[in-house]
Amino acid sequence: MNNANEQPFKSGFISIIGRPNVGKSTFLNRVIGQKIAIMSDKPQTTRNKVQGVLTTNEAQMIFIDTPGIHKPKHKLGDFMMKIAINTLKEVDLVLFMINATEGFGRGDEFIIEKMQGLSTPVYLVINKIDQIQPDELFPLIEQYKEKYNFTEVIPISALEGNNVDRLLEQILVQLPKGPQYYPADQITDHPERFIVSELIREKALHLTREEIPHSIAVLIDKMEQKTDKDMVHVMATIIVERNSQKGIVIGKQGKMLKEIGQRARLDIENLLGTKVYLELWVKVQKDWRNKASHIRDFGFKEDEY
Repeated sequence: MNNANEQPFKSGFISIIGRPNVGKSTFLNRVIGQKIAIMSDKPQTTRNKVQGVLTTNEAQMIFIDTPGIHKPKHKLGDFMMKIAINTLKEVDLVLFMINATEGFGRGDEFIIEKMQGLSTPVYLVINKIDQIQPDELFPLIEQYKEKYNFTEVIPISALEGNNVDRLLEQILVQLPKGPQYYPADQITDHPERFIVSELIREKALHLTREEIPHSIAVLIDKMEQKTDKDMVHVMATIIVERNSQKGIVIGKQGKMLKEIGQRARLDIENLLGTKVYLELWVKVQKDWRNKASHIRDFGFKEDEY
């Protein structure tokens, strides 16, 4: 129970929305202090909404990292768009994040159109300010302010950490009084299996570069604690759409798959705080991104949103 002199506890949900590759996942990982959202320089890396939980003595902030807004090219794209737009209706605060180096684009126009009529406070968060000259910032701010009546405009660098604390202070001002939804030491609402699958997918995206776009999904077949060996045994399958992609992921004499596994294992061990034995397989599921049943099978549950 709070004493009379103590401030009431605050809590709320904050949606991070924006075009692909503006740095939403980088920001979320910076705020939470641990990798829970995968990062890639390829657009539309985030497919499901990822909730990150930051708990302080004063508040609990639940951040929702949404898929980048883009024109859908398949059923999975339609699903991702629906997730991103729907979060606008269910949060206490919206962070509309833009890339300072790209300027105003048609994707921004589309997002602003979807935000019209919102009673929720909307902050314009200008990310990647470490990559531009200071005098380039003010024209950019004016350009966006002409399009929407933002509650606050806050330039940051999610990568360097510049101004991120100030943004958190401003969020705290806006949050309503509320309960602590999650235990203080919980940093995400996603099960460990989901984050493990995402970490494997991140390494596959990084290492295959332009050869395989976004036709990769990862299924965790088994994840169990081996108490006698003090390690977690993870068995996972990387799903691709074509035989040629399977060959790329496996690589010559299995070299690529081995590299994916080695890099993913280090991140998974960091996440779980224990040794990990990781086994990977690759399977072809033709055109899975256009088949609703496969999209559901691979963990994208539209009815949850």
